[in-house]
Amino acid sequence: MAPFLSLSVIFLLLQFPFLSLSTNPEGNALHDLRSRLSDPNNVLQSWDPTLVNPCTWFHVTCNSNNHVIRLDLGNANVSGTLGPELGQLHHLQYLELYKNDLRGKIPKELGNLKTLISMDLYDNKFEGKIPKSFGKLKSLKFPAAKQQ
Repeated sequence: MAPFLSLSVIFLLLQFPFLSLSTNPEGNALHDLRSRLSDPNNVLQSWDPTLVNPCTWFHVTCNSNNHVIRLDLGNANVSGTLGPELGQLHHLQYLELYKNDLRGKIPKELGNLKTLISMDLYDNKFEGKIPKSFGKLKSLKFPAAKQQ
């Protein structure tokens, strides 16, 4: 019975490749972000959710422990919205999203990024107020968010 079960699992993974998405929470968070964005220049085409982690993706930098520490999509000509998934990048130090066409509210979950040193969100079309949760960002040295 065990060989049949193994073949069944392999068959399911081949039929439904989305079932084999990375179990890496950071990779999943970035893939969720990608699904929210329009990317006319294909700058995110290397973001393959089937890889073990996102450290080989363009515009993503990881530390020696394979944790995402930098997301650099500044001036990448992407558009869309940000979601709460970015708050799952617990080791993120640099968030560069300037000069795009990002809209909607800035997610309050960005306030969970305790190791964030720099956050550049300027020249987008965000609406609403800067979340109060940003007051928890004690490591933040270079905030750059221009409100419209």
